[in-house]
Parts: sequence; structure tokens; C-alpha cells
Amino acid sequence: MSAAAPRLGLPRRARLLSQREFRRVYQRGRRQNGKLLTVVGLWQRDGRGTRVGLSVSKDHGSAIRRNKIKRLLREAFRLERPGLPPNLEVVLIPRVRTDKLVLSELRRELVDLIGRLGRGEQPRRRDRP
Repeated sequence: MSAAAPRLGLPRRARLLSQREFRRVYQRGRRQNGKLLTVVGLWQRDGRGTRVGLSVSKDHGSAIRRNKIKRLLREAFRLERPGLPPNLEVVLIPRVRTDKLVLSELRRELVDLIGRLGRGEQPRRRDRP
């Protein structure tokens, strides 16, 4: 047998689960907006590792569609997690779209938005039509 590949799973300790944890990130965290996502991030000192929470509203459609979006967001985070800062808690909020989300685009935007959070950039304003 060959050596086991490193596990890239998303363990329970890597997720924000309680309403209290979400509320803390929303109240104290900083926000970055992108084309596909809004990321709310809070830097922690305790070094629990990078943690993620998902917030997908009913505006996205049926439970089936919302669950699909959550699976894509979790997968994007799981794949990018090794390269993310180890002391960050983020809540990912997808924008309402009619077209399908693409994993590679989600991954690219997730890294970009978290990078902007780390650099302390001010959130970009969206141009309204």
C-alpha cells in the first residue's frame, strides 16, 4: 500500500455552528463584497484555526438549491483552507444569482476577498444601475 494522502476534510471544529458564533463575527468582523460572495471575517487570537460559517437565505430558492450552494461553498473553503490564515473566522454569504455557481470561480473569489480582508482594504462599493 502507498502512503495515505493528507486528509483535506472539513472537521466540525472548522465550522461556526452556534448563533452566538455567527453573531460575534457579524458584529465585530469586517466585510468584503465580491461578484459572487460577501465575506465577513473576524481575526481571532486563540488560534483555533480557520473556521467557516455559511448563510444562504431563502431568496436563493428551494431547499435543494440552497443545499447545493452550501455544498459548493464548503468545498471551495475546504480546498483553499490550507492556504488561508490560521486565525480567521469567516461567514460566507452568496449573492443571489440566476446562473449556476462554478467552483473554480468561487475558490478564486474566496481567496481574493480574504486577501483583501487581510490587507485591511475598505469594502468596494457596488455601482448601482
